[in-house]
Amino acid sequence: MSKGCTDIAGIRDVTPSALGCEECLKSGSEWLHLRICRTCGHVGCCDDSPNTHATKHFHATGHPIIEGYDPPEGWGWCYVHEVLFDLSKRKTPHNGPIPRYY
Repeated sequence: MSKGCTDIAGIRDVTPSALGCEECLKSGSEWLHLRICRTCGHVGCCDDSPNTHATKHFHATGHPIIEGYDPPEGWGWCYVHEVLFDLSKRKTPHNGPIPRYY
């Protein structure tokens, strides 16, 4: 466990909510990278994307842990404690092809 982050203990194995950023797919927007919520499986776009849906999901739900989902990056992030940690052995598998915009 990363020092000072108790939220890591709550990481769940989740099923991705969509084959891309859930909100961007609905609105027709583009994203750069995807993040998956390790509490509920919501797939949102990263903070370098125009809509920052992963962070918006955290603010709306309080779900603290995301994983670098696409491309699979093998890391996790806790929004609450601002801690980066290794998830290389617990990556969430894709449930189909992810659309590319870059």
